[in-house]
Amino acid sequence: MGFKWVIYTFGFHLQKFNNMQFLLIAYDGEDPGALERRMKVREDHLGKIEMLKRSGEFLFGGAILDDSGKMIGSMILYEFPDRKTMDEKLKDEPYITQDVWRKIEIRPFRLAKIS
Repeated sequence: MGFKWVIYTFGFHLQKFNNMQFLLIAYDGEDPGALERRMKVREDHLGKIEMLKRSGEFLFGGAILDDSGKMIGSMILYEFPDRKTMDEKLKDEPYITQDVWRKIEIRPFRLAKIS
């Protein structure tokens, strides 16, 4: 499998040929216990993200905030060979297994190549 350097506005990224990028947008539940569930498993979630970052599968992401600054969801850009591989990696995502994210949308994505 080959590699190529791609320069994006936020820095350098080593991209594997033929990999696909996926944009995940996920919203937490709106019930009174939603933020508590998020905070309870946040360290586990960040540990999973750290592992995916080391493998080059997490490109960037962060929390979606409401107008008061409260975390209400997440946005993540992943890179995997295909959707099936990504779905397998998400099977043990703490925000999924612990019912933090209640609405999840995943779409193929392509970062703009800036020369």
